[in-house]
Amino acid sequence: MIVSTNINVYNRSMSKYDIRLLAVARLILCCWLVIFCLAAPQNGQATTLPDAKPETVGLASARLDKIEGAFQKYVDDGQVPGLAVAIARYGKLAYLNRIGLRDIENELPLERDTIFRIYSMSKAITSVAAMILYEEGHFELNDPVSDHIPEFKDQRVYVSGTVDSMITRAPSKPMTIQQLFTHSAGLSYGGDSTVVDSVYRTLSLWESRDLAELTTKIATAPLRFEPGSEWHYSVSIDVLGRLVEVVSGQAFGEFLQDRLFEPLGMDDTGFFVPKEKTSRFSVMYKWVAEDSTKSAGLEPVLNQDYTEPDRLQSGGGGLVSTIDDYLKFCQMVLNEGELNGERILGSRTVRYMLQDHLVPGVSVGGLPGYGGLVHGLGFGIVTNPALLGRVGNIGEASWAGYANTFFWIDPKEKLISMVWTQMVPWGIRDFRHQLVPLVHSAIID
Repeated sequence: MIVSTNINVYNRSMSKYDIRLLAVARLILCCWLVIFCLAAPQNGQATTLPDAKPETVGLASARLDKIEGAFQKYVDDGQVPGLAVAIARYGKLAYLNRIGLRDIENELPLERDTIFRIYSMSKAITSVAAMILYEEGHFELNDPVSDHIPEFKDQRVYVSGTVDSMITRAPSKPMTIQQLFTHSAGLSYGGDSTVVDSVYRTLSLWESRDLAELTTKIATAPLRFEPGSEWHYSVSIDVLGRLVEVVSGQAFGEFLQDRLFEPLGMDDTGFFVPKEKTSRFSVMYKWVAEDSTKSAGLEPVLNQDYTEPDRLQSGGGGLVSTIDDYLKFCQMVLNEGELNGERILGSRTVRYMLQDHLVPGVSVGGLPGYGGLVHGLGFGIVTNPALLGRVGNIGEASWAGYANTFFWIDPKEKLISMVWTQMVPWGIRDFRHQLVPLVHSAIID
């Protein structure tokens, strides 16, 4: 009341012209406040990680500058359409470089907001989604999968025989939810020469309408091995996505949007590309070897329609995303479950996810050379960099996508690194292992 009285007295001493100016100033101030409020991040969402000069986060600019030269040759030689490299430390983006094109035929550059197919990098997101429900008490990790998805109740283990005359047996113990996370459940992808993989190829898995149909088909195939006894890369994370649907009562994509993408501000991540965003969607390329009719080179991969909202919501490989969106997800993991005030998982849960969850004697790939890598819940975890033959730290969490997208999170160095392109086959260019020493050599604190 006193303030109001003083203002009125002051107004009486002003001219009508002054009062009009004051009213206009007040109006302009209100408009700026409204614009600021609308533009400000809501619900803890940040548009991007904040930028920082490399030296302020313990990285040397001169050494990071070597990255472009190391990768530019691939673009110049026509071996890669384009590459994006991002490095964040202490929650700030210290390096971002884009080389080449997202669309060679139309000469469209690779942009910061280019949308990529991330394929198996979807697996880390699906695993976090499932652990949200674990924290809420919807299941235990040692629950049989069949307790929640009954189709798996009578699944059997392959013993011998052909596709037409197989001998199978009941597993000694049922497949568990924890084994889905670690690719030790006995499932497969159908790409090998085994009898079980031959069965997978008859099921037309990726023509399924939804996850319910997909998992029903998977459950009709025998297991490749006794659950828990081996590691084999598989469709298990797709089954995990179906588990999220069953226990949450939501379609998988809806659950991800409500519980992950919206809270983290991952606005360009999802199972399809809206038509208004298709101009930002990268073309996919395939490396074609030289033959008698043509020289080696890149060719666009056709018939990839991501614009339909009813695409199969594959938790193992169906998501698209952007560099900035996936940086937010990685930063949330590095922050042990939180970003910008949004708590996705408890810190202890994240630490638990980044431990070795394979039983003794089981290793990723089943080969001695993989002895330095184990599997956590949704991530590959480094246990011995020397055995992997590259610089790194124990506890580093990572994975990759089929179109040669790579990410890794280094809790010890508080570091996130990514290198992304859009070309197949996977692993044809070893970008990840080439980037690792470049990044580590730039650390100066």
